[in-house]
Amino acid sequence: MNEFRHGLMVGKFYPPHLGHHGAIRAAAARCDVFTVLAMASAVETVPLADRVAWLREEHAGDANVRIAGIRCDATMDVTDQRVWAAQVAVMRAGIGGAAVDAVFSGDDYCTELARWFDAKAVRLDRSGSSTSVRRDLAARWDRLAAPTRAGLTTRVVVLGAESTGTTTIAQRLAVHYAARGGAWAATQCVEEYGREYTALKWARHPGVELDELVWTAEDFEAIGPEQTRREEVAARAGSPVLICDTDAFATAIWKRRYLGDASGGPWTAVPPRAVYLVTDHHGVPWDDDGMREGDLSVRAAMTGWFIDALTAAGQSWVPLTGTLEQRLDVAIRTIDPLLESRARFGEPLRGPGFEATE
Repeated sequence: MNEFRHGLMVGKFYPPHLGHHGAIRAAAARCDVFTVLAMASAVETVPLADRVAWLREEHAGDANVRIAGIRCDATMDVTDQRVWAAQVAVMRAGIGGAAVDAVFSGDDYCTELARWFDAKAVRLDRSGSSTSVRRDLAARWDRLAAPTRAGLTTRVVVLGAESTGTTTIAQRLAVHYAARGGAWAATQCVEEYGREYTALKWARHPGVELDELVWTAEDFEAIGPEQTRREEVAARAGSPVLICDTDAFATAIWKRRYLGDASGGPWTAVPPRAVYLVTDHHGVPWDDDGMREGDLSVRAAMTGWFIDALTAAGQSWVPLTGTLEQRLDVAIRTIDPLLESRARFGEPLRGPGFEATE
């Protein structure tokens, strides 16, 4: 039996940071059941569903921790009892009306909030703040747990037909952003798993030419999910930007190349992308590095397939043309504003005497 049967922590978690996670675990250790309620308003630019998902992933191993979320656009004012009544009504709905024995918070209104729940107020030491994260995301990147980093990472995918420079562009972009230093030094380039898979498949068929390998739907169903898995690992360990040399979406187009069918199962769904950079085939000489097959006509067709598929899916895509340096220049000038936009957060609701839980 713990000190409290049911503890509660309410906050915006906008976004959740390591201080939040430490406080949650410390409070949960004193409770049989501990509920974390994330509350988000319409003016905030990180969706409630994302915050809840990040919290749940981080605390999946904490057996007594329950994560809930609810939208709340009620005004903020700790001096007005009517506002308190509105806020607490939403909180009660968010936790399903369960009785609460203790309210945990690092904010000054902890005592009053506990009174509304007829519970004990337990003040927690504050460690870090979401405000500081919102003001300078890159500078506070190390204050975010892996799921939150993965969710806030700006993901850029470089794709294109064979021998159009996709790998070179992707690697050069990763080096460019890593050179910023600080959190950016961890910038990663997720390599194309399909190439590794092809080498392994070819090695299992000695004496067979590369263009004689027989491809099946099962091959692509192995490549696609593994490509996404590697991307997710990199997103959790990398910097505010992640460069991907192809992705599972592109894998479906390669399936069309070999099987005439771009359909697939759940593996074709990919995490949100900031932009796709499509390396055009024009002006790029064919370079057979021993792992390529096909010809210029196939390469041209695939460029069109990528563009058509991205357009149909409603994805943002930018074609890269010209010399290598010209392509890099357009890529960087495309990515930089996206990074700036991703690092801006809408200001949360404020009110008299009220500081949002950070």
